[in-house]
Parts: sequence; structure tokens; C-alpha cells
Amino acid sequence: MAFTYKPLWKLLIDKDMTKKELMQKAGISKSTVDKMGRGEIVSLDIIDRICNYFDCSIEDVVEHTNQEKEEKGKHE
Repeated sequence: MAFTYKPLWKLLIDKDMTKKELMQKAGISKSTVDKMGRGEIVSLDIIDRICNYFDCSIEDVVEHTNQEKEEKGKHE
């Protein structure tokens, strides 16, 4: 996958907020948060709910990574 949710996890730490609180306040299911924890893709609707709750931009929640470039670096 070429995306990471590290910015979201950092945001939660900065806001002193748990994943459980995020689920309750942004209306996100546990299975969705679990998927994000595993770095799996979630719908843009979920990202939109998080951005609306925190009044932030998508870059504050998701970060694009160049997975192909990272894989090349591991094998060199």
C-alpha cells in the first residue's frame, strides 16, 4: 500500500485522544480503526469524517509513501 495513517496516530497523540474516543466522536467502527492500524485502505467517507471532526486537511490524516522506492532501497 502506498499510504500510511501515521499522521492520524500522531494527531491523536497530540490531542491526547484514544482510538476508542475517535471511534465514538467521529462515528467510525472498531473494524475500520483496526484496518487503519494494519495500514489497509479505508473509504474516503471515513477520511472525510475524521477531517471534519478535527477540522483538518487530508494530509493531517493520511500520508502518501513511495512503496516502490522503499522496496528498491531495501534490496540494494
